[in-house]
Amino acid sequence: MRAPARLALYGAGLVVAFGGAYGLAGVLVPEDVVESWTQQSRMNEHTEGRKEMNSSSDAPHGAGGMAGHDHPADGGAPPAGIQAADDPTYPVGTKVILAADHMPGMDRSEATISGAFTTTTYSVSYTPTDGGEPVVDHRWVVHEELGNPGPAPLPDGTEVALEADHMAGMQGATATIDYSTQETVYMVDIANEDMTMTNHKWVVESEIQPAG
Repeated sequence: MRAPARLALYGAGLVVAFGGAYGLAGVLVPEDVVESWTQQSRMNEHTEGRKEMNSSSDAPHGAGGMAGHDHPADGGAPPAGIQAADDPTYPVGTKVILAADHMPGMDRSEATISGAFTTTTYSVSYTPTDGGEPVVDHRWVVHEELGNPGPAPLPDGTEVALEADHMAGMQGATATIDYSTQETVYMVDIANEDMTMTNHKWVVESEIQPAG
């Protein structure tokens, strides 16, 4: 496996600005803010180089398991139209402990909340567009990362088009919804000896524990 991606964490100031400006109930993240965040992400990628972290060949990604997929070190902006959470349990900037095993080194890792949102969140299974092995129970994608999905929540078993680009071969793939949750969903920054990731998408509230 390639060495874990190392990317300078630019998110601290951005997190504070985002949480202060868009942490109220019913407030949608404006598209110009999303675009600004996206441009900042691209600037970091240009400076640091596009680094990706591979999952180990025998490590699970969700209950169904998957292997050999790349995760960008910078997850980028939240999708346009997503709604900021009303008084989330873990506000932006909160230090937490992750109880999710989406990738090696994640479970029990310390993290910082970089976004908290109210939406429908899905586990999906799909075959990557780049010829990779089928992915089962990928956690997570949000409703705003689906192509013309219609009203949420979508039933289990619904076929959807993925617009998320969390991993190579994901964007443009046809997926099947395994199940969904209405929990608050979070973006997180992770920095430990195994990985350094900014704006990782996504972790739901039941996969988070208080730090300390």
